Amino acid sequence: MDVFYYTTGQENAALTARYFNISRKTFHKWLRRFEDSEYDVRSLADQSRAPQHRRKWEVTLIQEDRVRQLRKRYPHYDKKKLKVIYEKEYSEEISTWKIERVIRRHKLYPDRRKAEKIAGKRARARQKPKKRITQLVKEGRPCFLFQFDTIVIYWDNLKRYILTAVDHATKLGYARMYKNKSSRAAADILYRLRYLVDQPIENLQTDNGSEFAWEFERAAFKLGIQRYFSRDCAHTTT
Repeated sequence: MDVFYYTTGQENAALTARYFNISRKTFHKWLRRFEDSEYDVRSLADQSRAPQHRRKWEVTLIQEDRVRQLRKRYPHYDKKKLKVIYEKEYSEEISTWKIERVIRRHKLYPDRRKAEKIAGKRARARQKPKKRITQLVKEGRPCFLFQFDTIVIYWDNLKRYILTAVDHATKLGYARMYKNKSSRAAADILYRLRYLVDQPIENLQTDNGSEFAWEFERAAFKLGIQRYFSRDCAHTTT
């Protein structure tokens, strides 16, 4: 371009700019660079556009480790929430920028599919809230309330599951051993219990174990039994 300007262009800036389809301002910028370099053609090569002063890594090793631990505990919290928790737990201020740098560096992003699955479960739970056993007024008649639980035993290098059912009023107990604690096994003992007592069972109490889901829930619905969950959703109460 500058060579054209001094030869064919006869030092006519407008003509040179039109020839290369650029503005006159752009042409003069390149011409100035060429002249300032004392007509060194290498000065016309593309120059790096990277900033001269780059931001340095300003997170200490302690801060980095703390942020990583917090992110693992709260994988779905954003940097603002993590900042609040960090400052509360460690009595030290930290910027959201530092938290974001640590998340990016170690790729501490939550599993999208897992997050969507959890969100779906929570949405369904809000639509159909669980009934707590504290909501039920217990009555002292047989088969009004059966409380279910699972016991794990180890015998002769084998692991077995004993599903139990106890009548709240009469303390009648029934138990069966299974190789696994699937919902099918829990549904099986429920059907057997109903056959054994030979009368309708009104209510059930269970914890939040996986064995008391799916097929067990369908069996309870089919038998017309109301379902209640333990207060802590971990262990049944008597």
